[in-house]
Amino acid sequence: MRSWLIYGATGYTGQLIAEEAAKRGLKPTLAGRNPSKVSALADRLGLPWRAFPLDDPAALREGLREVAAVLHCAGPFAETAPPMLQACLAEGVHYLDITGEIEVFRLLHRHDGAARQRGIALLPGVGFDVVPSDCLAALLARRLPGAVRLTLAFEGEGGTSPGTAKTAFLGLLRGAMVRRNGALERVPIAAKTRYFVRDGEQRLAALVPWGDVFTGFFSTGIPNIEVYMVLSPRALRRLRRLRRIAPVLGLPPLKRWLLKRIEKKTAGPDERVRAQSRAWLWGEVSDEAGRVERAAMSTPNGYELTAEAALAAVSRVLAAETPLAGFLTPSRAFGADFALSLPGVEWRADWPPS
Repeated sequence: MRSWLIYGATGYTGQLIAEEAAKRGLKPTLAGRNPSKVSALADRLGLPWRAFPLDDPAALREGLREVAAVLHCAGPFAETAPPMLQACLAEGVHYLDITGEIEVFRLLHRHDGAARQRGIALLPGVGFDVVPSDCLAALLARRLPGAVRLTLAFEGEGGTSPGTAKTAFLGLLRGAMVRRNGALERVPIAAKTRYFVRDGEQRLAALVPWGDVFTGFFSTGIPNIEVYMVLSPRALRRLRRLRRIAPVLGLPPLKRWLLKRIEKKTAGPDERVRAQSRAWLWGEVSDEAGRVERAAMSTPNGYELTAEAALAAVSRVLAAETPLAGFLTPSRAFGADFALSLPGVEWRADWPPS
């Protein structure tokens, strides 16, 4: 495999990916902004390392020299993706990340033409966000050509990492987003609810901002898309209370304090919890004639799935006989069956309507 780099390797998910890569005998270069943290991890795993910040364009470009691809794992990606993207375009380096942030997908899509000219792939969302849901959507669209509505939902066990928790908080401040007749439309978070069925029990889910609202349109052509997350009734009530005070929570001093508190108080699930927990996804498409297709998918814990999917994505990008270029979604890059090729992913052809 050609040389590649994990940026944000000392973060929760970046470290999981680095450890799994080392177990497989892969040799990515580990990178981040803190030399002592990066070197300690690299020494433990026997991997090369580099340290450079994202806010120094010259140092960032130097850090990407002689690298074929970057797996970007340092969030929040709305802040970190722009400089990394510019450096990848300048150096001709494939860009992959594990974001689920809609604004990042939009940013990368705007640079599709520039990436094609440079002959590099822009492939965001190669983790739990959005590999399984993107492939689920593409498989359903294959079963119902002409579908005009796509509904996706997910439920995860095991808790969240600091990065995921911070992204969720920022999503609360921005609100949710849906796609209507091909256009993105901002709506209040948890503005709608639906029920989905798992193991014979109904699961309450609320509308959330999830990357498939953007990527699903490019993967399937379906113009109307909504994404839901399963929540307990108590969590839904709390979310709606927080939604009312979001303008206050978004004031810069309070926002910075809350983000630091989330970083300090959130540890992320340990190995035992990840091994004992799973995630579930539901998908539904319908057409103008009222025909409906439904399916569900179960995966390992979201962070375990992210490590598997991200490493598979990097490997496929670097090994592609016909080089990938431009903005891509996981299913467009690797096929609708990509998620089903990952260990522990299970498919159900149908799930009962709620």
